[in-house]
Parts: sequence; C-alpha cells; structure tokens
Amino acid sequence: MKPLLSLVILIGLLGAAEVHAQKLPFSSNPPHDARVRDWLHARLSAWVETYKHLHAHPELSLQEEETAALVARELTKVGYSVQTQVGGHGVVGLLKNGAGPTLMIRGDMDGLPVIEDTGLPYASKVRVKNDKGVMVGVMHACGHDVHVTNLLATAAFLAEHRQLWAGTLMIVAQPAEELGQGSSNMIADGLFKRFPRPDYALALHVSPQLAAGRVGYVSGWAFANVDSVDITIHGRGGHGARPHQANDPIVTAAHLVTALQTLVSRRVDPQEAGVVTVGSFHGGTKHNVIPDSAHLQLTVRSYSDATRSELIDGIRQLARDVCRAFECAKPPTIRVKDNYTPAVYNDPGLTERAVGVFRAVLGADAVEAMKPTMGGEDFARYARQLKVPGLLFRLGAVAPAALERSRRKGGPPLPSLHSSRFAPDAARTLETGVRATANLALELLRKP
Repeated sequence: MKPLLSLVILIGLLGAAEVHAQKLPFSSNPPHDARVRDWLHARLSAWVETYKHLHAHPELSLQEEETAALVARELTKVGYSVQTQVGGHGVVGLLKNGAGPTLMIRGDMDGLPVIEDTGLPYASKVRVKNDKGVMVGVMHACGHDVHVTNLLATAAFLAEHRQLWAGTLMIVAQPAEELGQGSSNMIADGLFKRFPRPDYALALHVSPQLAAGRVGYVSGWAFANVDSVDITIHGRGGHGARPHQANDPIVTAAHLVTALQTLVSRRVDPQEAGVVTVGSFHGGTKHNVIPDSAHLQLTVRSYSDATRSELIDGIRQLARDVCRAFECAKPPTIRVKDNYTPAVYNDPGLTERAVGVFRAVLGADAVEAMKPTMGGEDFARYARQLKVPGLLFRLGAVAPAALERSRRKGGPPLPSLHSSRFAPDAARTLETGVRATANLALELLRKP
C-alpha cells in the first residue's frame, strides 16, 4: 500500500474512533447503574404500592401528619437518623457515611383541595374540612405522591449500598409546598443550623408534558418569583342612577386593570420575563348600587430580583396615581404578601453534570432541554439560603400512548398539574425517577 494512501486511511480511522469516543459517555452506563436497575427491578412493584397508598391518602398543606409518619418509618427502617416536626410536619433523615460532601434531596408531601376524577381503583376518596370549615376533596393532583415515593426509594437504595459513595445524605420531606411556605418554615425551624449544611440541593418535579421514561432540565432560571398583591380601591358609594353623586371605585379599578398591562409591555426590558395577572376583581352587591370599594387580587411573576422590584414598584405607583386621577376618597390600600416564593435557579455547572449522568443512564434521546416556566416552586429557598448549587429537574409522568394521542389532530388534551384527572404512569415514572436521582447522588457523592 502506498504511504500516502495509508496515511489517509489512518487519519480516517482515528477520526471515526474520536467520534465514537465522544458518544461513549452518553451510551454507556455509569459504573453503578446496573446495581440501581437490579435493585429496583426486584422492588419496583412494592414501591408502586407505596405510591398507590400515598395517592389514595393525600393530606392538605400543613396537615401532612400521616404522610410524615410514613416517611419517618421508612427512613428509620433503612438506617437513617430521623427528626420529625421540623417546620411543621417536615421530616429530616441523615445518613453519615464517612468524609465527603453533604447532599440534600428534597421531596414535598402535600396534596391539593381537588376532588379526584381519574377513575383509578386507588383514587382518593378523602374529604376534609378546610381552614374555613368547608368540606373539600383532597387529591395528589401535583404529583407529590411520586415525589415522596421517589425520595424514599432513592434513600433506601443509597442506604443499602453505602460502599458505593462517601459523604452525608440529608433527606428532606417538606410540607406545605403548595402554600409556598414549607421551605421557609423548615429553614426558620433551624434546618441549616440543627443539621449539616448541604453542599448541593437536589429535587425533581413531575411534568405533565413529558412522557414517562424521560427527564427534562433547564439551566439557569427554571421557575419564577411568585408574588401575591391585594389592592383595595376606596370610592364613595351611591345610587347607580345618580353616579355623579358618587365616586365609582369599579370604574377606577377597571382603568387600573388596563394600566397594569403596560408594566410588562412598556417598562420591563423585552429581554426579561414578567407577568402581571389580575385574577380576582370584586366590587358591589347589586345592579343599581355603586359600592364604597373594589378589591383586586394579582399574581406577579418574574425571574430576576430587579424585574420583581420593577413590577411591584410599578403596581404601587400606578394604583396610587390612577386613584388620584379619579379623585378617590383616599389612597388605595396595597398589600404585597411578605412570604413570596423566590425563583428557582438551576446552577449551570451542576445542571451540566446532571445532564451527563441522565444521558448515560437513560440515553441521550430521553433527556430533553425544556423552557423555563412562570410557575412557582419554594425549593428555591434552600440553595438561595445556602448559596450553594441547586437543581430541580423535571420527571416525565405521562403514559407514552396518551401523549401520542394528545398530539394527533383533534386528540384529547393532556390533564395539567392540579387537574382532577392528572394520573401519572406510576411504574415507569418511578423507575426513571429513582434511576436518575440515585445515579446523580452517586456521582455527587463519588468516592475519591
């Protein structure tokens, strides 16, 4: 063979080998995934039964007593040091396994005041009185039953395979996520003073748009700041037939609703994200009566602290100026809820590391980059308080066949989170969640 031809063939082979080598990390399993799969294969049906029990017995926010007791029992059984009643019904399980980083994994426990309409044999039939004394249905319509089961299964695997990792595991079962206050309650109760300070904070959330067997991720801002604002417009009541003798707060409030729409469209940098929604408008009791006041309830969403401040300051300014323009009886009453839900920021470095693990475990095609959402998640407070890398990734929960049907023209829409018909594909969702979470934990707690 001629030397030049040999050189060309050699370069070609080296190039092919290089391409193949670049693909290997995404197709070969991490060193311990086979153990995770074998362990889970033998126990998956039992964990699905745990999930079904949780699904059938949901508890409202701040009422998670039985769920917390189940979590505490399961963690104690596999060797964790367990502390209950942290910030309400919060549970913390610690497992120290030599020198190494501390990894916090969180799962939230509370259900929603929703009457279930899935038709499942293990559907919730729970009815309780809410804080107003009204009987309401209770349902795990946001997937927290998946979150708790995933947390327990991951914790059990890691406890039974301590030879594979080094460091400290901090398992946190959090109450009251749906109120946006469970994390702040646990932090206020000494979560990071009574227990080790984590080096990483990790969580997942089911997705109603992803097929079971898949995971999704966002690098950077992933969930939004969530603020609630109440505005009361003070007018002067009178007869509907003689509006000139009154000062109509409904007209003033209507102009304010329109003015508020300019905050995002004309004040916020178009490259930044923001939402101002008036979700409630109450005023008056009868056709021909001009009321003394009108009340607005707003939800305000943003990512950056600067945009959040700009929106809230703008709401205050517009409310006062509109009331002044319409000569209201007195300035508006404006109340911004103190305990807002901060935005979730997924640390880019940790996200990149996690994506590499997920691709290696599940296959590159099963790992999807997703868009940020304007939904809220109080998981954000942990990494923000600690100033450490945090990651909340998305776990596909929809039966693949149902997802395919929904994508056909005229196909049935998928139930969203908080829907009375939301029903995860339990076995496949849990199998994927545990493999993803356990392998990522092993990566972050890798032995030197």
